[in-house]
Amino acid sequence: MNGVLIIALYISLILTLIVEISFFFIIGKRNKKDLLLVALVNILTNPAVVLTYWILTLYIGINSILAKIVLEFLAVIAEGYYYRKYGIDFKHPYLFSIAANAISFGTGMFLQQFWRI
Repeated sequence: MNGVLIIALYISLILTLIVEISFFFIIGKRNKKDLLLVALVNILTNPAVVLTYWILTLYIGINSILAKIVLEFLAVIAEGYYYRKYGIDFKHPYLFSIAANAISFGTGMFLQQFWRI
């Protein structure tokens, strides 16, 4: 189980960084400090969300859909807060957080259909 969790944490973080940094560039952002902020915020929140999800669903038995909704909501709030507080060129930090997380989450769900991640 530990090896599976570590692999899941690694894959989730790498995919999240690829998707959310790509989104950052696609919407026209170029500020290097904001790029670093996006990476650091996701390094902070993604492993916490994935680990908490595993604990809640596998060990406590909470419904997986409910856990995903709550954890993604908390991640959006936390990330939006950091973008608002420390970002340089985030005019709508919470909207950026919602969009980036939705795309990242959707990409992860799509990929899970092909690979049992």
